[in-house]
Amino acid sequence: MANMRSLMSSFSSYFKLLLLLLTISETFIQTSGSDFGINYGQIANNLPSPSRVAVLIKSLNVSRLKLYDADPNVLSAFSNSNVEFIIGLANENLQSMRDPSKAQSWVQQNVQPYLSQTKITCITVGNEVFNLNDTQLMMNLLPAMQSVYNALVNLGLSQQVTVTTAHSFNILSSSFPPSSGAFRQDLIPYIQPLLNFHAQTKSPFLINAYPFFAYKDSPDKISLSYVLFQPNSGSIDPVTNLHYDNMLYAQIDAVYAAIKALGHTDIVVRISETGWPSKGDPDEVGATPENAEIYNSNLLKRIQQKQATPANPSVPIDIFVFALFNEDLKPGPASERNYGLYYPDGSPVYNIGLQGYLPEMVIESKSNVLSINFLIYTITCLVLCWELTRL
Repeated sequence: MANMRSLMSSFSSYFKLLLLLLTISETFIQTSGSDFGINYGQIANNLPSPSRVAVLIKSLNVSRLKLYDADPNVLSAFSNSNVEFIIGLANENLQSMRDPSKAQSWVQQNVQPYLSQTKITCITVGNEVFNLNDTQLMMNLLPAMQSVYNALVNLGLSQQVTVTTAHSFNILSSSFPPSSGAFRQDLIPYIQPLLNFHAQTKSPFLINAYPFFAYKDSPDKISLSYVLFQPNSGSIDPVTNLHYDNMLYAQIDAVYAAIKALGHTDIVVRISETGWPSKGDPDEVGATPENAEIYNSNLLKRIQQKQATPANPSVPIDIFVFALFNEDLKPGPASERNYGLYYPDGSPVYNIGLQGYLPEMVIESKSNVLSINFLIYTITCLVLCWELTRL
């Protein structure tokens, strides 16, 4: 009887130890999680349900997602998840968003109901508007942003949610050397007041930057190592004498230089999209799974190291990777349908050191999350067995 009580006491003690170790391991995993965001596009007919994606994102320990709409199914699926969302207003809605009453109605329907349980931190009004050469759309952009912002103010939400828009890197007329960064002259009448809005509302300037495009267009002139964050001689800006060992950082600093040229040093630049396709058409040089794995793996390492660009050493890079899934219905060249980190079935397109779990499918990679918990279970069982032999 005494032996049985001793056994039960030992079992109780080690059960408590097991729970403590599992809690510590979970805390470790959470605190050592990802500092990057992911774009969650849905132009596909074979994607998993938002509720299953929520499980995948939690297992990846990704804390930020960017949508291109305000899908209520997604926002509901991520209730109480602590995932921060950027939601989007499509270009076709800009005209109606100029109307303050319609903008307020949109916020009341698509933002306000979810804020108590889902962290919406930013709204992108339009996407790459200045890349479309649509004068009416360009004229609608800032008024739509102002109306949405004013709606947030009226509803007491402007301290929680910022308003911005995402730009194509093509809005620059000059990007090298980075210190010569300049916006296209024809866009300055639109961009200047837009920058004033960002400064006034303290919202970020978002840019979609893809070194892949530059390499694809000039593979004989641009070093693959330079665009993939691999060891290379890099380039030196002759004006600032700053050394760049990768193209993405040079592109970011070129945007900062263009903003400064229009009189602003009070606006933060964030990368709303960057990535590398794992497949492309025959003329899309460099679109391979090997290059995509190298680009994104090296990028994530730099994000985790909280690196900054040479011209802005005190501002860690802030990046949303494109994209979570391959999207089979996207128009355009083959690369457009092959930027995903994952296939729709939850399996990784290539291994960049992330572990994800999609219900009904387990994906293992370089991550040590499962191994930590397995080790804890194993040690606990061995200790219990050892205690039993002593009785």
